[in-house]
Amino acid sequence: MTGRLGIDDVRPRVSCGAFPAKAVVGEVVPVFAVAWREGHDALSATLNVKGPDESEAFAKRVKLPMRANPMDPDQVNAVFVPDAPGSWWFRIDVWSDPVETWRRAVTAKIDAGQSPDELANDMETGARLFERAARGRVKDKKKILLGVAESLRGSGDLRQRVAPAFDPAVEKLLADKPLRDLLTRGKTMRVHVMRRKALVSSWYELFPRSTGGVDESGQPVHGTFATTEKALERVARMGFDTVYFPPIHPIGEINRKGKNNSLDPTPEDVGSPWAIGSKDGGHKAVHPKLGTLDDFDRLVKKAESLGLEVALDLALQCAPDHPWAASHPDWFTVLPDGTIAYAENPPKKYQDIYPLNFDNDTEGLYNEIYDTVMFWISHGITTFRVDNPHTKPVNFWEWLIHKVHDTHPEVIFLAEAFTRQARLYGLAKAGFTQSYTYFTWQTTSKDITHFAEEIANRADLFRPNVFVNTPDILHASLQYGGRSMFAIRAAMAATMSPLWGVYSGFELYEHEAVAPGSEEYLDSEKYQLKYRDFDKADADGDSLELFITTLNRIRKDNPALQQLREITFHDTDSDQIIAYSKTDAVTGNAVLVVVNLDSFNARETTVHLNMERIGRKPGETFQVHDELTGQSYTWSEHNYVRLEPWHNVAHILRLPTIDEKDREAIAWRRVDTYHD
Repeated sequence: MTGRLGIDDVRPRVSCGAFPAKAVVGEVVPVFAVAWREGHDALSATLNVKGPDESEAFAKRVKLPMRANPMDPDQVNAVFVPDAPGSWWFRIDVWSDPVETWRRAVTAKIDAGQSPDELANDMETGARLFERAARGRVKDKKKILLGVAESLRGSGDLRQRVAPAFDPAVEKLLADKPLRDLLTRGKTMRVHVMRRKALVSSWYELFPRSTGGVDESGQPVHGTFATTEKALERVARMGFDTVYFPPIHPIGEINRKGKNNSLDPTPEDVGSPWAIGSKDGGHKAVHPKLGTLDDFDRLVKKAESLGLEVALDLALQCAPDHPWAASHPDWFTVLPDGTIAYAENPPKKYQDIYPLNFDNDTEGLYNEIYDTVMFWISHGITTFRVDNPHTKPVNFWEWLIHKVHDTHPEVIFLAEAFTRQARLYGLAKAGFTQSYTYFTWQTTSKDITHFAEEIANRADLFRPNVFVNTPDILHASLQYGGRSMFAIRAAMAATMSPLWGVYSGFELYEHEAVAPGSEEYLDSEKYQLKYRDFDKADADGDSLELFITTLNRIRKDNPALQQLREITFHDTDSDQIIAYSKTDAVTGNAVLVVVNLDSFNARETTVHLNMERIGRKPGETFQVHDELTGQSYTWSEHNYVRLEPWHNVAHILRLPTIDEKDREAIAWRRVDTYHD
């Protein structure tokens, strides 16, 4: 935007301001702009911020001076921290700074040896500026500023006459109420602020139907909502705060899949929970073997008592015997022979699922889905994990999410969207709170660094929920990397993003694929009950549960790991050891993570720290504390590290707290790498 003075490249912004940027309560939001003008006169900028309860005119605005970037004086930066959910607004104002212009000029002229006669006009100009600055001030502040004017009009040594104009107390008065000429107001921009859990959460996924234990012959028993209550206690002990259930609805009987996705099920096969709907009901019903809606309500209350929020799967697809297939065939795609098309991703076929067609009866289908979401909200659900949203129209999601948020702004929508960037970020623009990511496939130092920097740079738009595994994805690194790889992946996921997730069985090192080259689990829980004896595995030392519990405790204890915007990678001499730090601009908390990517061999290296990014001076030594082991070390700019598989795959080091004066600069430097 160009007015009398230039204001360009205002950030945060998404799609040139077409969509609001995203933040959560308590998050540091860095703001940036390019401010410029003709000539050499000084410019200054002010950040104006207002919260959801304030007027459009910024009547109660917070005014924050913006600092120039020492590397580029045309760039100005500031930060603000929203303290309530809702729509926040900011505007950057740029103005000519006559006092700073005068101070620069008079300093240069005195340094050049100009005489009092030559500077007579400059001294009088300065005096008049400070008289102007004194207007409207309370008596004691007016006296200080008028004293500067009097000194400038005095006689004697030039440096002594101008010295009061540079006094820190005078500078503070001018900063609090500056003289502003040629004021140019920028465009007002919106930031959508949600509750903190939209950004900071640890997820655990389990199938309620697999919580029933085994019978006398050792065969799994179908779980219920009551048995799931007991399972939640272990999830809470591990430090998770969100528990995610795959669909809990009746499962179709027509074309039901058997074990390992077989097309020949037996009468005992339970089918895929994503094949939703049968004679027992559809998306507003619960599977009769799990219990009743009253039982589900008790489960939600139990979860709340344990500090857990229940996330429910929103899978917009139907089994052939879903009630919608009979009552609304127009909500599907009908083939020339009169049959309804089942889902395909050639050559894959999903005979047990009918995909919805969103273009036939838009109003009827949209409203039915909205009613379904509101039904589950009435039963205490405020988080939905949405299955394959990239296969549904984006304008539908924008309509649904905004309509839900009109009355329930607290509701979180997680997009299970493993798809191309345009779709991934397009869904975030449409309103999705969080999204799955491609973390699972990032295994080299180069790829991991690129991934982590990209999600940090996209923090105004995209909140990555970094799952280490899912029922659909068993990456080759876990299949063949041994048990240490599970710890390595968990350590990185839990520290790179404030959102991370674990699918049940990860802590037991489940790693067998259904076939070579496949990422599908052998005996996948998607198609059968799966009993796991977590207590025995833990007692036998055959579980990663304690390590995961420790990671969740570290995340809660360190605010640096609860923010997404700032991450710095530090050089190492080995491509098998990766090192990165995260800092929190509010508390000054700083954490350095060093991980051995080799799950079979000990690796050693020297870690070369970017001292400025962790608030330290070159050559300084300082104490670090390993949050995983409890040990402390003396570190400096260059540090020898040796990490071994299993015994110590990583260091998670708490660094000395960063001084307040350095925190804001660390926060807004990340803005420089952001691209709209």
